[in-house]
Amino acid sequence: MTVSSLGSRAQAEARPDRPSVVELRLTAFAAHRRAGFPLGPLSLFAGPSGSGKSSALRAYEALARLGGGAELDEVFPDPVACVPERARPDAQRRRGFRIGCTADGPEGPVRLDVAVQAEPELRIVGERLTAGGLTLLETALRDPSRRSVQAAWHTAGSSPVTRAPLPDDRLGTPLLPLRVAGKTDGQRQVLAAAEQMVVALRSVFACDPLPRSMRTAVPLGAGRLLRGCGNLAEVLWRTRSECGRRHGLLVDAVRAGCAGPVLDLLAERQPGEIGRIDGTVRGVLDRGDGLRTPLGRLGDGELRYLALSLVLLTGPGVLEVDTAGEVPAALQTLTVLADGFDRDLDVRQREGLVRLAARMCERGHIRLVGAVSDASWAAGVGGVTVVDLEP
Repeated sequence: MTVSSLGSRAQAEARPDRPSVVELRLTAFAAHRRAGFPLGPLSLFAGPSGSGKSSALRAYEALARLGGGAELDEVFPDPVACVPERARPDAQRRRGFRIGCTADGPEGPVRLDVAVQAEPELRIVGERLTAGGLTLLETALRDPSRRSVQAAWHTAGSSPVTRAPLPDDRLGTPLLPLRVAGKTDGQRQVLAAAEQMVVALRSVFACDPLPRSMRTAVPLGAGRLLRGCGNLAEVLWRTRSECGRRHGLLVDAVRAGCAGPVLDLLAERQPGEIGRIDGTVRGVLDRGDGLRTPLGRLGDGELRYLALSLVLLTGPGVLEVDTAGEVPAALQTLTVLADGFDRDLDVRQREGLVRLAARMCERGHIRLVGAVSDASWAAGVGGVTVVDLEP
């Protein structure tokens, strides 16, 4: 056995089984230009208002939705707001923005870069998927009068590339399994890289708990937590009975972050008209002495802390997230995007929450990318990657 083969085997063994995004690139997006941000299992974007924290998370979410096959106008309802403020139009009055990411996994680092035209028409004008220095997919707008881009993907057969048109209103990478036969080594490499990128991007849950929506009773439904966590009580109704161990961990977390004694956290059915039970539930804290405190009486910080703890302790089956159903759950990682991660939290709550996040992210099945105004309080927590943004 040669030294080179030993090195290759060690490198292959070191590759993660679960694809995940390890870098976010904002070449030209909103307030960002030529910016690249490394992302670990737990990453916090830190900076004052206007430094671009929220726009970085917005770009990540946009890539995730595009990776899931969403159309461009759904992902960017106000595309002009994504164009850098000082970007000047070209001779055809075109302006746009560029975003990208790197996903690491069994295939090694795979890069995706996307160029979007925002004016005069919203369309993807360029896309590039690369791995190991090799361009696996490249698209370009050749004829502005057509609603398509010219795509070329790696074949490595009798012809080095295959060319065909792709729509300009959605990402080409998730469409490759419908276009690439997988008959040559080159085609199989393209498919493997595309799958790794799509799996890394798709399982994303963007979360920004809104305390005012969590204070009232809500109807019973599918029991999947929404972005604003307004249906928290409905989810508690489901999860408390489905997984006692995780619910116990949630109660421990709530006990550490809420004022007063906490014996349990539960949802209770509400009486309807003429004393009947209707289809709504409300969340309550069981104080252990016969007193149950409705969540509506809690402070904003307590409610946000509670909701974010639930998100970290649960999984894709409980969150309103579009996972790659054709890939086993053991090979996927859920990424939580939490804008305003520390909003309304006191010192004890934010430190407890980031430590909980670090423990959960260390296991590998969940990652978190958050935005905070200041991350100095998280400096002593192991496993936290802080991305400092300058205004």
